[in-house]
Amino acid sequence: MVMATRSPSHTSGRVMALGTTHQERYRFATWPIKCSSAPVANHLSPFLQEWAARLLLERSLSIKSPTIAYQLTGSKKVQQVLASPRVLERFLSSAQADDLRVVFAGLYPLDASSTGRAALEAALREPHKFVLKPQREGGGNNVYGEDIRKVLEGLGERERSKFILMDLIRSPPFRGYMVREGQLIDAQVVSELGIFGIFLGSGPTVLLNETGGHLLRTKSHESNEGGVAAGFAVIDSPLLV
Repeated sequence: MVMATRSPSHTSGRVMALGTTHQERYRFATWPIKCSSAPVANHLSPFLQEWAARLLLERSLSIKSPTIAYQLTGSKKVQQVLASPRVLERFLSSAQADDLRVVFAGLYPLDASSTGRAALEAALREPHKFVLKPQREGGGNNVYGEDIRKVLEGLGERERSKFILMDLIRSPPFRGYMVREGQLIDAQVVSELGIFGIFLGSGPTVLLNETGGHLLRTKSHESNEGGVAAGFAVIDSPLLV
């Protein structure tokens, strides 16, 4: 069994040790973290222990991949807030903010604000124009079409505010071929190109911030979801022309 502990000479927990015994300990530099995107009952004791462990990691000197702050920036709610008027200007020039907004889909809150109430009314009136998104990752969590109306009508104001509403992106389909479980599938498909980013920082200091490759996913245009691991899409290769 491998255990991680605080170094006894550093009671603040800023230096972490890894080893199989108390005599064989090694400091480690990086924590890859793939959790905290699923809802948990935070009032239950086991989950309080998990958050205490996460707090210990965040306070350590090791590199967190990602830090909790960086993880939050990718959440649906933060994406929606960044799309709100005059928010991008806190971080970018007006010209840069305008350039970014050109490629934004419409993102709306579902809280008690006037914008949230207007979004709720629009979603109930024309649900086929939107995607209802919870604060989840990994595919299979979004709500589409008439199901949006059913979900929203069953939620109270507090529960509804945990979701955001996004304009449905309607990409033009094209004929393509996918291979899944050894079978060739000839279908009308759509693709989604994602760009990987590499970021390393220390407090307010940015040490590295650059692109690091891409991922092209292709799926049937009839499928709402697009996750590869969830079985909705396949990994593809772009053809540059």
